[in-house]
Amino acid sequence: MKLDTSFVRSQFPAFSEPTLEGWAFFENAGGSYPCQQVIDRLTDFYTKNKVQPYYPYPASTAGGKLMDQAYERMAGYLNVDPSEVHFGPSTTQNVYVLANAMRPMWKDGDQIVVSCQDHEANAGAWRRLADRKIEVLEWHVDKDTGLLSLEDLKSLLTERTKMVAFPHCSNVIGQINPVKEITRMAHEHGALSVVDGVGWAPHGFPDLKDLDTDIYMFSLYKTFGPHLGLMHVKQELIGKMQNQSHFFKEGVTRSMITPAGPDHAQIASVNGILDYFDAVYDHHFEISAEPAQRNRAINKLFRKHEKELLSYFLDFLRSRDDIEVLGSEHPDDRAPIVSIIPKKKNINEVYSKLIEQKLMLGIGDFYAVRPLLDMDIPRDPGVLRMSFIHYTNKEEIDQLIEGLKKALA
Repeated sequence: MKLDTSFVRSQFPAFSEPTLEGWAFFENAGGSYPCQQVIDRLTDFYTKNKVQPYYPYPASTAGGKLMDQAYERMAGYLNVDPSEVHFGPSTTQNVYVLANAMRPMWKDGDQIVVSCQDHEANAGAWRRLADRKIEVLEWHVDKDTGLLSLEDLKSLLTERTKMVAFPHCSNVIGQINPVKEITRMAHEHGALSVVDGVGWAPHGFPDLKDLDTDIYMFSLYKTFGPHLGLMHVKQELIGKMQNQSHFFKEGVTRSMITPAGPDHAQIASVNGILDYFDAVYDHHFEISAEPAQRNRAINKLFRKHEKELLSYFLDFLRSRDDIEVLGSEHPDDRAPIVSIIPKKKNINEVYSKLIEQKLMLGIGDFYAVRPLLDMDIPRDPGVLRMSFIHYTNKEEIDQLIEGLKKALA
């Protein structure tokens, strides 16, 4: 079965917006277009339920129910318990809170492993624990490929290791890391597996029961929704953390690691992401299914479509001798996040010409400073990044290819 991209694109107002006509969007790793369902949910909440939730009057009661539904429905898609789902203002802020909540769990001199392939959101706050007597071990990437080696990780794990933090998928290298295997290795040493899923989640929500990670995080504004960060934290782990909220919130797991008051409307609008997923499933399949099954089915649709476009695009890139592609050139082991460096042209000039061709893409380090440092790539100007997801169509890839031909000429 093929993904019906016409149906998919009809769910996103951006594709019928006159001011965006003719522009092809390739900065999806920085933030996706929101689907119509999220926009409707957010508007509806602000119109009808923008009051303090959980009081017994109708507008308040309905608002609380909509928020609870977001936790429950998201948990269903991720295949976890609703009590293990947490919404915070951003992934960066969520990691900052987690680092402070988890430090009291560990003794002075305990070790944590932090990969150098991460977006800084899942690196900076953990590394600062070195100032609080935690030994931080760096899991470096290969200088030439940008990839992480499991053999290198083995050499870092000891009886003192308490945590391994790494990305599901790098936001500049594009490599899909073997989360289950890394998690198993961490657990064999009694360590926690903490995964930055920001790069991968736009390409398919994970089955977290299957992955068995202790903490998994991603950004909802990169998965067609509001500007929130989502954390999955195993229930037994929450009880070991230090409460980061008000003293009277001790034991209230939904509050302990989200100290700021929740954004009621944005949490309620998360239902819109799941409305969209349900719509995609119902459009393509006639069989009734539970949310986790729906998620697996649409993930296959998304992945097949993205791999076809990625294969086509990588074939073009391999035909060129004037660009360097970061990471693997094979679509099976990478996401459609492709960073390149022109070899014969000034990168800023190439970027400017791409914008002239109505191509929306990014340039810089994308807060993935550490892999660029490991690979001796200057932060300024950094790399050109082209990222796409399931709503991208072949016509847009053709526009990108033609734009690159002109910009590199």
